Amino acid sequence: MKKILPYLTSILVALPIIVSAQNAYTPTYPPKPDIWLLLNTIIAWLFGILLIVAVIFLIIAGFFFITAQGDPDRVKKARDFVLWAIIGILVAFAARGLVWFVNQLVSTSSIPGA
Repeated sequence: MKKILPYLTSILVALPIIVSAQNAYTPTYPPKPDIWLLLNTIIAWLFGILLIVAVIFLIIAGFFFITAQGDPDRVKKARDFVLWAIIGILVAFAARGLVWFVNQLVSTSSIPGA
C-alpha cells in the first residue's frame, strides 16, 4: 500500500491537467472578422467619447455662467456651450439609434433562404 500511494497521489494531482487537455473545440486563428461587431465597437467608443466631450462642455458652460458676473457676452457664450453640448448629446443618441435600426433591418432580412 505504501508503494501505491505515491503513484495514486501523482495521478490524482495530474488528472485535472490531463482532462483539460481533452478539448474538442479547436479555435480558428485568426478569428473571422465580423463587420457588424467592428462597427458596433467603433460606434460604442465614439459614443462614449462624444458623451465625455459633451459633459466637459457642460462643465465649461457652468464655469462661464459662474464667472460671467452679469456680462452679457459671457452669458451668451455659456448658453452657446450648453446648446452645443445638448446638440452633441442628441446627435450621439441619434447615431447610436440609427446604427441599431440598420442592424435590425439587416439582421432580420426577408429574403427567402438567407
